[in-house]
Order: sequence, then C-alpha cells, then structure tokens
Amino acid sequence: MSAKSMYDASAHGLTGDGVTNDQPALAALVDRLGAAYVRDGRPRVIFVPPGDYSIRDAATVWRSGVSLVGAGMWATRFLLANPGAPGTPTPLMWFTAAQHGAGPDNHLADCSFSSFEVDGSGMQLDEYDVLAKGLGLQYVLRGRFRDIYVHDTPATGFGCDFLQDTVVDAVLAERCGRLDTGDQPGGAGIGIGIGGWGATERLTVTACTARGNGTNGIFLELQREEWPPPRGIRITACHAEDNRFGISDWGADGLVVTGCTMIGNHEAGFDISAQGTSAVAGRGGMVVNCVIDGNVRDGVGIGNTPGPYTISGSRISENGRYGYWQHGLGDGYNGPAVDLVLDGNSIRDNGLDGIRVDAGLDHSAFTRNRIRNNGRRAAPATGGSGAGVSYGDLTLTDDTADWRTDGHRGKHVTLGEEDAVVLFNTATTLLLAPHRPGAGTAWRYGRPADGTQYTLPASPRVRAGITLDAPVGVLDLDGNRIWDDQEEPSQTHATWTTERVSAATVRKLENEDLID
Repeated sequence: MSAKSMYDASAHGLTGDGVTNDQPALAALVDRLGAAYVRDGRPRVIFVPPGDYSIRDAATVWRSGVSLVGAGMWATRFLLANPGAPGTPTPLMWFTAAQHGAGPDNHLADCSFSSFEVDGSGMQLDEYDVLAKGLGLQYVLRGRFRDIYVHDTPATGFGCDFLQDTVVDAVLAERCGRLDTGDQPGGAGIGIGIGGWGATERLTVTACTARGNGTNGIFLELQREEWPPPRGIRITACHAEDNRFGISDWGADGLVVTGCTMIGNHEAGFDISAQGTSAVAGRGGMVVNCVIDGNVRDGVGIGNTPGPYTISGSRISENGRYGYWQHGLGDGYNGPAVDLVLDGNSIRDNGLDGIRVDAGLDHSAFTRNRIRNNGRRAAPATGGSGAGVSYGDLTLTDDTADWRTDGHRGKHVTLGEEDAVVLFNTATTLLLAPHRPGAGTAWRYGRPADGTQYTLPASPRVRAGITLDAPVGVLDLDGNRIWDDQEEPSQTHATWTTERVSAATVRKLENEDLID
C-alpha cells in the first residue's frame, strides 16, 4: 500500500455513472485504507469526483483514519437505495454500538467528511426504521463534517452520536424523517445522541440548515437516563424551518444556542422537554440573540427541566399560540424549574399570551422584556360556504368575509374530517400551515372542493402579555414593558394571574404596564 494520503475513488472501482452499484467498491477501499491507518497511524483521504454514485442494498462500515471528500455538495452525489434488500436500511455509512461494538475504547478517529450529497429518496421501507439514516456513525473522535447535503431519508438525515472534539459545519438537511409519523424516535434533519463520552462532549454545530424534517430540525438527545447530561456543546448560526420542532435540547447540560433562526416549525421553535429516549430534559443552558418567529404553535417551549435555563436578547414573535410556554408534558422531571430567566427579549405579535406559565417555577425571573401586541387571535367565530369560497394548497379564500387582519392566527379551520392551522390572514384569505413538515399542502386528504363549508372557532377571552397559571415560588417581574399600540388592541391584559398562583410570591417590581 502506498503511503500517499489522497486516493481517487474513480481509480479504485467507483464509477459514478448512476447505474453501477458503487457500494462494494467503496467498502473495499475503506477497509484497505482503514487497515493501512492501523499499521502506520497516517490518515487517508478518499476523493470522489463529480458523479452519481449508486449505493445499494448495504451500508459501508466505516474505519478510523479514513476521510471522504467530494467535489461539492451538488457535484458528488450518493444515491441510497435497497432494491435487492427490500426493507433493509442502507445508509451511506455506519459504525454503531449495537452492530459494530462502537464505544469509547472502540471509536472512529481522525475522519473528515465533506463536499457531497446524500439522497435517501430511493430507500424504500414498509415501516419506519430508526437505522434508515443518511449518515449513522457513533463514537467519533476528532471528526469533521462539512458542506454535506442530506435529504429525503426515511429516518434521520445526519444521525451521528457521541461526537467528541468534533465540528459539524454547513450541513443542509431537508425532508429527512419522511416515514416518521411524529411519534417515532429520530426522524430529524440533524440528530445527535449525547452522553457516551461522559460528563463532557466537546461538540460545535455551526452554520447548518434543517428544513422540512419529520421531527426536529436539530436536536441533542441524552441516550441513557443514568448517564450524566454532558457539557461542552454549542449550536451557533443555524437555521431551522418547517420541522416539527426547530432546535431541541433533550438532555444536555449547559447547551449554548446563539445567533440562530427558528421559524415556521410546527410545535415549537426551541424546545426543552423529556420527549427523548432517556426522558431527560436539558438544563443549565442558554438561548441568546436568536430569532424565533412564525412557528405554528409556540416560539419557545420549556418543560420537565429542573433548571436553570436562560433565554435572552431574542426576538420571539408572530408564533401561533404562545411566545414562551412553560409546560409539563407528563414524563421525566415534574417539579418546578428553578432559576429560569427570560431577560431582554422582544416578545410580540404572538397568537395568545406573550408568556404563559402552566408548570411550576421557583426562584425565577422575567426581566427587561418588551412584551407588545400579543393576543393576535382576537377575531370571533365564523364560517362560510358556497360561492366565493375557494381553496389552494396552502390557502382558504372567502370573498364575502371581512376578517380582522391576523385575527385568526393559530386557529384550526375545520372542514368535515379535514383541519388546518392558520398562520396569518387578511380580510378574505387564510394562509395555512403545511399539514406536516415538508408537505406542500395543508390538506391531508386532498384539496377541498371550492364552496366546501368551513368553520373557525372563537377566540379565548384572556390574551395577556404574561399569564401565570401554575404554582410559583419566587418569581421576579422587573423592568418589563408591556403594552399594545394597535388601533384595535388584541392583548387584553398586561399580566393575568389565576387562583393557582400565590400572589405573595410574585414580586412585581418596576414593570411598566400600559394595559389596564
């Protein structure tokens, strides 16, 4: 074996003609170069020229010291398919604990992957399988993943776990998790299992985009309940759009999310909860200087965490329900979140309450937030049918209507068995959310016939800047400015406190409440 470090795949049996199955040649080359790395400790690079490389019926077991570099994410394309092995997941590469004995003492080291596309649309399965990923590696040390486009996989697109001293940079993940019903594990654009290296995992995810994926755009998930949630993870300058959840922290300690955009996601832009495999939510992290806008339900949803957590300097706007929702979803930790802080955020134009607390808090603070023009879901119940009512893939138009602009934000419009969620409305047209991430239509059963009768429900009576409807220990409300400057206000109260809250523990200091 030559000691040179760069190997042209076309000289080692890969054709890139889109017809020949290139998987056996790729696997043989990876084995040869991996064995050479074991002998001399010198990493090797496989360069894959432009072309369409068919990867069929099997995945390549990856080896330490072997990197895969293409000619660009639009030039070098790996096409995954399984016609000769129906129902069998065929990721481009894998190395896992369950199948290959991966672990801290049997890891992949010194591997880089860059500048190629992974197309999972040809992988056909009768049912969801968590292994039907684009990339499925575990226990990677000193890894680099850059400029990779992964799309249309049945399960998670980039599904790599336990990444130590690793950078994930400029990965574009679209329409992954296409077989995920919303209740399956995985199904994300970028899904990273954590905890396998102990209390610290030094990982940076930066400049990535995740759009139209079945569950999360980008998420971190503690894999075992008994493992300590790891520190050392950062998500920076990423974009998450039209996923079920945008960015989720399901088990990290001290996660830093900064400079990200989370828009148009179906459940929440940013989510902390115990919905992951281990039923452990994130804690001790922070979301700083982000735009969390236009999500179908909530902007930020936090629950099942003991705290602390800080959301600061972010715009949380135009979400269909709450800007910020403190919740409990029934699993994992169900005590109060301690030392939870919302500071210096712009919370405006959300469908219902700007901040809604439906789960316990203690020793927490909502400070210096600007809370304006929330409660946009202010239009009364209505409906219609017949002449003037027409339907598009993502619209409902009633030429006879005169709705309050944006007054139906977040409502469900119903038509028999169909229902769709309103993103925004003009006087006569409803703009609707896709019925699931990645879909091009709001309708599960096909576009309704023009004239079909529809109904829209009434709006809730209370739509406050801040609503407290859960047991609260000490909560400081200080320096917030809460107001509504619309010609016809939609935010009914500055703060609204129910009988579930002990008013003696809520310390309203120097707030500027401009709503009676």
